Amino acid sequence: MERARMKRTQLIQSSLFGALGALFVSVIASSSTFAFNRSIGDGANSARGVDQAVTLFGASGVFTTISNVMLFVVGAVSVVMMIYGGLRYVISGGNTANVAAAKNTILYAVVGLVIAIMAYAIINFVIESFVPGGAGGVGGTNV
Repeated sequence: MERARMKRTQLIQSSLFGALGALFVSVIASSSTFAFNRSIGDGANSARGVDQAVTLFGASGVFTTISNVMLFVVGAVSVVMMIYGGLRYVISGGNTANVAAAKNTILYAVVGLVIAIMAYAIINFVIESFVPGGAGGVGGTNV
């Protein structure tokens, strides 16, 4: 008898919580300030941080900015290495080992610069292919 009473109490409690849950869901679903009547763009804009970039691709996108900075760094290092190789070449004093090392430094700096420029061209090609409407389009993830 005690067992039947506990089952009845559990049944009443579960139906009461179920009814309250259904009431809660219906009140929230009918609320005009809840997110059910919002667009995907509203969700993306609310999830974006304060200092987060709006666009990833395009002329002012994050990927373009990163590739430009990397190209600048690689170019600066390459120019410095060319100057260093030139100084080593001038200071070598005719020693064949030092001359060869200086020429290799200059050669590797030039090869590094050419590879950096080619990588920059490939990155820009890929970034432009993600921009809707071609190269003149307004790309980005701002939905």
